[in-house]
Amino acid sequence: MLAVLLLLCAGIAHAQRVEGDRAGASGPYEAEVAVRNQGDAERNAGFGRALAAVLAKVTGDRGAAQRPGVREELGKAGDYVAGYDYRQDEGVSSSGAPSFQTTLVARFKPDDVDQLVQMLGLPAWPLPRPKPVLWLAINDGSGPRLVGLGQVNAARAILDQAKARGFALGLPGGNAAEQAAVGAIWRGDTGAIAGLSRKYSPPMQLIGKLQRGTGGWVADWTLVDKGKTLSSWQTKHADARRAMVGGADGAADALFKRYARAGSGGPSGTYRVRILGVDSADDYMRLAGYLDDLSIVRQVRPVLALPGELQLDLELATGISSFARLVDRGGVLSTISTGGGPGKDGDPATAPGVASFRLGG
Repeated sequence: MLAVLLLLCAGIAHAQRVEGDRAGASGPYEAEVAVRNQGDAERNAGFGRALAAVLAKVTGDRGAAQRPGVREELGKAGDYVAGYDYRQDEGVSSSGAPSFQTTLVARFKPDDVDQLVQMLGLPAWPLPRPKPVLWLAINDGSGPRLVGLGQVNAARAILDQAKARGFALGLPGGNAAEQAAVGAIWRGDTGAIAGLSRKYSPPMQLIGKLQRGTGGWVADWTLVDKGKTLSSWQTKHADARRAMVGGADGAADALFKRYARAGSGGPSGTYRVRILGVDSADDYMRLAGYLDDLSIVRQVRPVLALPGELQLDLELATGISSFARLVDRGGVLSTISTGGGPGKDGDPATAPGVASFRLGG
């Protein structure tokens, strides 16, 4: 099985640089996405997908792109790009004919991405992140064998997916004692594996056993941190490499749940806001259209109209702080002051303060 995986990885590893001198995406602020060509439209669409991948790595949340307010920023992903290049990957199709895939390698501005995360109140998974030791045993029918440093390409799928999720996995050296621990992996003896891992840092293990099952491959996973099981899960796929990928995803989800901090945007709710500078019907229509385009705004309810001022209740998917940071980036609204929070029992009239904004232009 290890030999087969090595051959499969070798078959897709050949790459020829087309532009630039970077070897590919590495680190939380870089991402690779497949594109059909090197045209402007395809590249801009690729920037959006790449930024979504970077946000997933930076926050640790694989669903970051679906959070309120992110969609609009993905459409402006080019503004966050520090540089890019292309890579031409050569492989073999299912028919045996050569195939080629163009990959866009995008590198984003770390400070700008961090500001975007703060602005939208996205969660934060702090750096540096733990690097669990991957104790993976594979049984292709001839008995389980440990994947150590000497067989790194056999584990390439899970190692690469871990990087795509914003963390890294290490492999044991694979000495005789560690090879003999395959039995402990197979019977789920996490204590024995933790003992062998004492010489590695940190004391965290991702333990997996991969074997043939009905219709493909089955992998059972356990993530152990300082002797405590954080999560256990199972992945299945007809392709052994895809079954491996589920190990990295499950570990990333568990680590995110354990170590990520909540965003600073504040709680969702209904907020009373004052908009100054609304002097005409055209001003009102421009304001209404703008608010309607903001995905974090779920509902707008007019409350009071005064000369040059409009009071609204905004139902927001995040807090008023995130809303203020978001609108300050555009030219339609600017923040004068922010209120203290949503009202008691959802009643904005009881809020300790009312957020105030000015309609620009």
